[in-house]
Amino acid sequence: MDVSAPPETLFKMITATWASQALYVAAELGLADLLKDGPRHHTDLAKAAGVQADPLRRILRALASVGVFAEREPGRFELTPLAEFLCSDVPGSMRAMARMFGADWHWRAYGDILYCLDTDQPSFERVYGKGLFDYFNENPEAGKLFGEAISGGGPSHGHPAITAYDFSPFNTIVDVGGGYGGFIISALKANPNASGILFDLPLTVEGAKARVEAAGLNGRCQLVGGDFFQSVPEGGDVYFSENVIHDWNDEKAVAILKSIRRAMPAHGKLLLFEMLIPEGNDPFFGKLLDLEMMVLVGGKERTEAEFRALYEAAGLRLARVIPTQSPLSLIEGVM
Repeated sequence: MDVSAPPETLFKMITATWASQALYVAAELGLADLLKDGPRHHTDLAKAAGVQADPLRRILRALASVGVFAEREPGRFELTPLAEFLCSDVPGSMRAMARMFGADWHWRAYGDILYCLDTDQPSFERVYGKGLFDYFNENPEAGKLFGEAISGGGPSHGHPAITAYDFSPFNTIVDVGGGYGGFIISALKANPNASGILFDLPLTVEGAKARVEAAGLNGRCQLVGGDFFQSVPEGGDVYFSENVIHDWNDEKAVAILKSIRRAMPAHGKLLLFEMLIPEGNDPFFGKLLDLEMMVLVGGKERTEAEFRALYEAAGLRLARVIPTQSPLSLIEGVM
């Protein structure tokens, strides 16, 4: 808990974007990758990154002051445990996340956040004249970055849903909106007798091929592109969907759930992996993530009661909520 005086605490919150934008610079330039082999002088780093030396030194000095990088000798910087997660190829890499949050298409929408309160519509749509996913269709590099950011570099200790729920009874696991395959790869590795279907937009599925191949799951994991508002693949015993429903308002969320219900057999199960907003004033990451949904896509984080209402509207029943070792919970639905 921050024990600073209230004005100091508030000042840190107000100026948090300073550190965030410095992290964006470090991630965009790949500074952590340039330091993987040991300390380097900032002038050498500037040449390697193709930028001016003095501004880079100031970025590195600022980040070192909050524990990202360290200056052991004047002008020579090295990685710290925090900075290692800005490397591209470490498990759980957050480089793509830092790049996404610092990208102009992301932060510009927050500059118009009052529009959300005036209209109950996402400010991203007013700033760019289109929805976020339509923007990604027209700007595939931004869409690719978004996919990498939400998928991460791969969980360092396996997917939390796998340890919280027994998937062994299921022959076919369908991952709806599965991105680059983080969950389905973990699920199939943990359950060698199961097969899987990764379902997402065609461009996203194309980007998942390399990861599925690298995991040695070509013969067990089918990649299917499509639109979950229209239909999802049939034949699954369990349908899993991680942080998809929170992207949408209630009407569209119910439409997705109805698509899944139509594909489910009578014995099938639906597992949404989402945050559940708790009551009270205690800190909870989902309460801030809810603002991200409001600004970018018009979606929302929900309470258990709100998920129960969505399930009922889609012709499903919320059977139970299963906590995990992450901030997300498994919300089990049945016919």
